[in-house]
Amino acid sequence: MRLKNKTAVITGGARGIGKATAEKFAAEGANVILVDLKDEEVKDTARGIATDGVQVMGKALDVTNKADVEHFFTTLQEEMGMIDILVNNAGITADAQLLKMSEEEWDQVINVNLKGVFLVSQAAGQIMKEQKQGVILNASSVVGQFGNFGQTNYAATKFGVNGMTKTWAKELGKFNIRVNSVAPGFILTPMTEAMPDKVLDMMREKSVLNELGRPEDIANAYTFLASDEARFITGTVLSVDGGVVI
Repeated sequence: MRLKNKTAVITGGARGIGKATAEKFAAEGANVILVDLKDEEVKDTARGIATDGVQVMGKALDVTNKADVEHFFTTLQEEMGMIDILVNNAGITADAQLLKMSEEEWDQVINVNLKGVFLVSQAAGQIMKEQKQGVILNASSVVGQFGNFGQTNYAATKFGVNGMTKTWAKELGKFNIRVNSVAPGFILTPMTEAMPDKVLDMMREKSVLNELGRPEDIANAYTFLASDEARFITGTVLSVDGGVVI
């Protein structure tokens, strides 16, 4: 087991890629704490991942609230002792073209996708510094590498996440903390499954493999980067996109 006896925090863990990552981490021996806005939903997800020999817990947390984030990690450190892995998976979209995007749509996405990642990583990073070890993994996107029509706010956050990843890798490496990002391409999730077939076909055609990814593909990448197999990898943005960005 690649993550045996590790403790991992996964934000946005109630569904999709976050849930798939939790399932993979637990199967690899990690104790997993899932956090999400909706208390009952994230607890239901955690109960469904119950695995012999590991703890899987679901907790409600607003990643944009500094006081709540700091209290969460202080309490978690007291309960678990170590916090070995953080996956910043929480994120939202509010799409609109530049000339039509409202200030509220801009602020919502920036708050969760940038401020939330900053606050959570700052709190977890302080604990990891004390431990003199840790892994921070950020959810980027291919949109953070080439932009996307109608996603000014989302693209800005993912370009920002890539910049924070490289900056934190430089700042935290001396404390034996590795920081990397995973940039998914078009992934088949419950949200994308509801899209019209013609949209799914268009997304599929952008991949040189002519297929959509699955949440498990991203979970596998996070698992590798969280493990000791990736001990010499930091500051990288790993594209898991079926060749969308080449």
